[in-house]
Amino acid sequence: MASGPLCVKIVHSPPKSMQNPSFSSAVGCALFSLMGSAATRVCASPAALAPASSANAPSGEADLAKQLANPVASLISVPFQANWDFGIGVNDATRFTLNVQPVIPVSLTDDWNLIVRTILPVIDAESPAPGIDDASGLGDTVQSFFFSPKQPVNGWILAAGPVLLWPTATDDLLGGEKWGAGPTGLALKQTGPWSYGLLFNHLWSYAGNGDRREVNASFIQPFCSYITKTKTTFTLNSESTYDWERNQWSAPLNFVVSQLFKVGGQPMQAFAGGRYYLDGPEGGPEWGIRAGLVLLFPKG
Repeated sequence: MASGPLCVKIVHSPPKSMQNPSFSSAVGCALFSLMGSAATRVCASPAALAPASSANAPSGEADLAKQLANPVASLISVPFQANWDFGIGVNDATRFTLNVQPVIPVSLTDDWNLIVRTILPVIDAESPAPGIDDASGLGDTVQSFFFSPKQPVNGWILAAGPVLLWPTATDDLLGGEKWGAGPTGLALKQTGPWSYGLLFNHLWSYAGNGDRREVNASFIQPFCSYITKTKTTFTLNSESTYDWERNQWSAPLNFVVSQLFKVGGQPMQAFAGGRYYLDGPEGGPEWGIRAGLVLLFPKG
């Protein structure tokens, strides 16, 4: 996806029924990985932060690929992002996550935009260790509200606002049963075919099941993308989360290739890539692949 997915990671704890001495450390970590506990990744493309802005309106198809790397372009997007993570737990299990990510940009005033991004993960996870069941269903929802100036600030595109965590998981293995909130922000610069910047957020839990571990996690995502004349985009980013409850990093490095095209006049972008986990909890995934499609609805 353009300059790579912008992500929120949710740290979960296992259900109380799994929190007992009969589970080894390896099994416990494997369970966290099944749930995405080390970090449940719910991501969006940079285009998924695109508010309406006449200053950033496209001049034609040639600019659409660049808008996909611009979090404050005049663009509505509906990304469908499929993720496969491998090598989880002693069972060498696989976890599939489809992130459905509708994004609606709104013009608030002549100077400010609001970008509302809702991310709903659909998960199918194999058992990572003996004694842990397979799990399928919805994960927890993350909703971000980015307020952004319509004009760059000293050449930088900026956005900030609150991020909310909703306990929508249909299985206690797929969610943390916690309500959460915190700040999120983004800084991005575009120079010719290059786009680079940083997304960050922090989530704290403030309510929910008292038997589950609290959410207290920081997410940092530096990203860099290069767009060719054929509207092919090459993206490199990291999606690093630090879980303050467990003092544990999860740090996958991602490389994604995206291509812009049209079908019957409908612009869209297909993408595919892979990732390698530089750091993570014991029993966490070792590597993964990502692929998907972004439907694009330019405004104006």
